[in-house]
Amino acid sequence: MTHTTPAGPGTPFARLHHQDTPLLLPNAWDHASAAALAAEGFAAVGTTSLGVAAAAGLPDGAAATAGATLALARRLGADAFLFSVDAEGGFSDDPEEVAALALRLRDAGAAGINLEDGRPDGTLAPAALHAAKIAAVKAAAPELFVNARTDTHWLGLRRDETTERLARYEEAGADGVFVPGAADRDLIAALASSAATPLNILYTPAGPGLGELAALGVRRVSLGSLLYRRALAAAVATAAAVRDGGAADPADLAAPSYAEVQALAGPELQP
Repeated sequence: MTHTTPAGPGTPFARLHHQDTPLLLPNAWDHASAAALAAEGFAAVGTTSLGVAAAAGLPDGAAATAGATLALARRLGADAFLFSVDAEGGFSDDPEEVAALALRLRDAGAAGINLEDGRPDGTLAPAALHAAKIAAVKAAAPELFVNARTDTHWLGLRRDETTERLARYEEAGADGVFVPGAADRDLIAALASSAATPLNILYTPAGPGLGELAALGVRRVSLGSLLYRRALAAAVATAAAVRDGGAADPADLAAPSYAEVQALAGPELQP
């Protein structure tokens, strides 16, 4: 397999993976959430496929949100902040179709793409197929940071293949590797030690914190769907509290003002 040129530390987004502290990547589900996170000072923002899918009333991981994902990328690309797109498995098993999508995302302004080997039926894609997708994307858009995700631990399938899969994806040109579901400290340290590219771990409240993940060798920490799920919980809890006579303290209803949210709006896109 030919190793294509990785984004490396040359692009602004790639350089964020080669700092003294890991890149903490919060994941947004629409323009307002992304713009608010960027305004808070986060160096880059990711998207969450679950949030994008759920907001559109569609299932996650079922290759149903290609249009919504591309539309969000175009909206985010109208702003100046760096962002990476969670594109599930590329919404296709045809590497050339995945590469064509990657080009559209790059042209929309995306700095990175996340590609997973988990499939809608709960199985893992053949490593060779996922590697072919990565190679096709890197050949078409070498400056796009490809974060290659394996779902061996997320799905609890063939965990003994994790290191081999990551190495194969790196050989295909991946700029970083992602193992959601890995929470054991010894496992994370071993993955970071064996990876030839920056290791991405999904933050979980019950797992290691950012500082400990840094000490274990992690270079990127994603929040995944956590923010979207927390926002849903806060919305329901607030409505229920008002209904039930609670939330009397204004501090319990603290939120950005109407004007502040309006100010997050990006420029109007041309049709």
